[in-house]
Amino acid sequence: MTLIVRPAVEADAQAICAIYAFHVLNGRATFEEAPPTVEEIVRRQAAVAARGLPWRVAEADGEVLAYAYAGPFRERSAYRFTVEDAVYVRADHAGRGLGRAVLRAVIEACTEQGLHRMLALIGGADNAAYVALHRACGFTPVGTFREAGFKHGQWVDVVMMERALA
Repeated sequence: MTLIVRPAVEADAQAICAIYAFHVLNGRATFEEAPPTVEEIVRRQAAVAARGLPWRVAEADGEVLAYAYAGPFRERSAYRFTVEDAVYVRADHAGRGLGRAVLRAVIEACTEQGLHRMLALIGGADNAAYVALHRACGFTPVGTFREAGFKHGQWVDVVMMERALA
C-alpha cells in the first residue's frame, strides 16, 4: 500500500463523511450524535479552508482512509494562535499509522503558519488509541473533564492534551 498524505479537496467529502459517520454512530471520540450529510462536510471543509487552516487526508490506491484537520479552539481573538485538532481513521484501517500520518501533516502545516499551540479534546478517558496517537505526535495530557458529555447511554469524560507548535 502506497500512502499519500495530501490536502483534502471537495471530492473527498463523501469518503470523509463515511469515515466520520462510523465514528459518530459507534464511538465516543466525537460527541456528535447524528452523522452530518456530505453537504455539511463540504461546508465544514470550506470553513476550515477559509481560515487558512489545514485539512489533510491519507489516501492509498485512490481511497481516502483517514483525515485530520485543525480548527479554531475558540472564536475570541485572543485564541487566534491556538487550534484544536480532529483525526479519524476508517475503521478497517485502524492501527496502521494512518492517523499519525495525517495528524503529523496537520501539525507541520500549523507550525509553518506560525500557530502557537494545538489542543486535542478526546472523548473517553479510556480511549487509549486516541491518547496514544496524540502522545506519539508530541501531545501531553493537561486534564480531564469528568462526565462532560452523554453519548450512547453513558456519561463520557473528555481528556485534554496539548502540544506546542512554534
